[in-house]
Amino acid sequence: MGSLFEINDTLQISKEQGFPTQLDIVQHLKSPYSLDEIKDKTFKFSDKPKIRLYQQPPVRVFLVENVDGKWIYWGLAHILSVTHNYVDKTTSGTFKIIYLNSPEEMKQAYNLTDRRPNINYFSE
Repeated sequence: MGSLFEINDTLQISKEQGFPTQLDIVQHLKSPYSLDEIKDKTFKFSDKPKIRLYQQPPVRVFLVENVDGKWIYWGLAHILSVTHNYVDKTTSGTFKIIYLNSPEEMKQAYNLTDRRPNINYFSE
C-alpha cells in the first residue's frame, strides 16, 4: 500500500486559494506594505491540491503567491492549523503573516531559495 503526501516548508497559494487579497504586488512594488497593516490577521487557505504535511503548527513557512504559475516570495508566515480532505485529496488551513519582504528581498528570495527559471515572477 502506498500513500502520496508532500512535506512542505512553503505555503504557495493563489488568490483563489486564499492568498490575502489586500496584498497586491503592483502596489507593493510602488509603495511597500508594512507588516503592521496585517500582522494580527488570520487568513484561510483552502483546496490546495494534494495532502500536504507541515511540521506541527504553529510552524514558520515561506509565504509565496502563485500568479499564473509564477512565484512571488512575499515573506514568512506561521501555519496555525491544517485540515486534510482525504476524499478530494486537498489541504486547507489558517495562517498569520509574520514577516513581509521588501521588493528587493522578494527578488533576492527567489535567488536564495529557488532556481527554477520558469517560475520566477521577476524574470525578464
